[in-house]
This record gives sequence, C-alpha cells and structure tokens, in this order.
Amino acid sequence: KEWLSKGHGEYREIPSERDFFQEVKESKNVVCHFYRDTTFRCQIMDKHLSVLAKKHVETKFLKLNAEKAPFLCERLRIKVIPTLALVKDGKTQDYVVGFTDLGNTDDFTTETLEWRLGCAAIINYR
Repeated sequence: KEWLSKGHGEYREIPSERDFFQEVKESKNVVCHFYRDTTFRCQIMDKHLSVLAKKHVETKFLKLNAEKAPFLCERLRIKVIPTLALVKDGKTQDYVVGFTDLGNTDDFTTETLEWRLGCAAIINYR
C-alpha cells in the first residue's frame, strides 16, 4: 500500500528534472527511462516497462523526456536514447543503454529486460 501511494505499480511520465529528484528521494528502487518522442526504440521500451511496472510494485518506473532534462542528462552522462537509469537509495547504480544488454535486437522479450533489471538488483527477480 505504501509503495502504491508513492506511485509504484504504474509506469508514468514525470514532467521535469525537479520532479526526478523528488521521486527518487521517495523510493528505494527507481527505474527511469530517458526517452525522446521521435525515437522508435523508446516506444518499444515503453511497452516492456508498462508490463514490468505492474508486476514489480517494489520498484518505481518513470519516464522523462531527455530533451526537457538537459542538466540531468549531462550529470548522468546520458548520450544514447533510450537509456534506463537504475537508481537505488537516491544514487544511480547502473544503466541500461540502448538495447545492447537486451540482445541488440528490437524484438527482445519483456523477460529479457526483467532479467537485466534483476541483475542490477533494482527489482526482485527470481
């Protein structure tokens, strides 16, 4: 219940960089998708993250438009879109950059992404 009240269990967009800091402060585990509207692969990532957000309520799943977050992208050294920043206890622990870790293909499975997030211990994966 506490997780759900903090926005866990759904995959949602945050409007600004300022919101990012507030959101990661509230939750132990956060996956933040840095995306661009014009990037097709971001839509593929969205589809998988929507499924995982419902399944893994222990983690908060967010997306942030990289074009609206230049300071954050610079600070987190985000150069490739899509990039997932995996934040644990307010600190960025790991990144999933593009689809390299996911088999380097557009048709990777949700399970593949789930496994990769599990490797980073950002979700409870068994």
